Amino acid sequence: MASREIKYQNHSYNINYEILHHDKPQTIVILHGWGSNKEIMKQAFGKHFKAFRHLYIDMPGFGKSPNENILTTEDYAAIMIALLQDLSLQADIVMGHSFGGKVATLMHPKLLVLLSSAGIPIPKPFSIRAKIRLFKLLKPLGLSSLGRLFASKDVEGMHQGMYETFKNVVDEDFSPYFKAFKNPALLFWGKEDTATPLYAGEEMASLLAYSHFYPLEGDHYFFLKEADFIEEKIKKEFHGTH
Repeated sequence: MASREIKYQNHSYNINYEILHHDKPQTIVILHGWGSNKEIMKQAFGKHFKAFRHLYIDMPGFGKSPNENILTTEDYAAIMIALLQDLSLQADIVMGHSFGGKVATLMHPKLLVLLSSAGIPIPKPFSIRAKIRLFKLLKPLGLSSLGRLFASKDVEGMHQGMYETFKNVVDEDFSPYFKAFKNPALLFWGKEDTATPLYAGEEMASLLAYSHFYPLEGDHYFFLKEADFIEEKIKKEFHGTH
């Protein structure tokens, strides 16, 4: 493991990362989802893609990369691109899980790989909608600080800056970005995923101009058991276009 100090918009970000297979000519960047870290992605794919240089990254605010600033998805992508430039690496493939899929899309790789990616808004259950309505009623009374009581488990224990970041990114509609992406894309999805349901993946695939969609057994973390299949399809697509 290593870290680099990346300067972006008058702030410094200490980004923790790990590179495997340094000597390989082509690079696959592997991005985790919200509330996760690079270790789970390495667990899934560290023994695969032996013909590629792997770059695993703890994005700001996760794993061993601290962050107290309020960021957007665009900021995350810009920081990832700045890290690649600092490392003198070019991303041939960027693979992103969940929130990391949105970041990956904005990095405009030669081959985009989405693992149960976020980016298609999912209707909230009634219980969540009720909490939001209650919070909006409390806010004019000066009780907005109680908002954390209604917050998602995805922000438990997080610094205020990351809580505000979560609010920035959680309900984004990335449809225009998917529609604008013109390079090849592969989408892999857990059939039993409840965080980013299968229909969201199907819609995403329909927006991407050159995509293949693969529903697989499992939930939001299906890829932990499907790395062999994912590797096979990525290698076939990548070598078929180069």
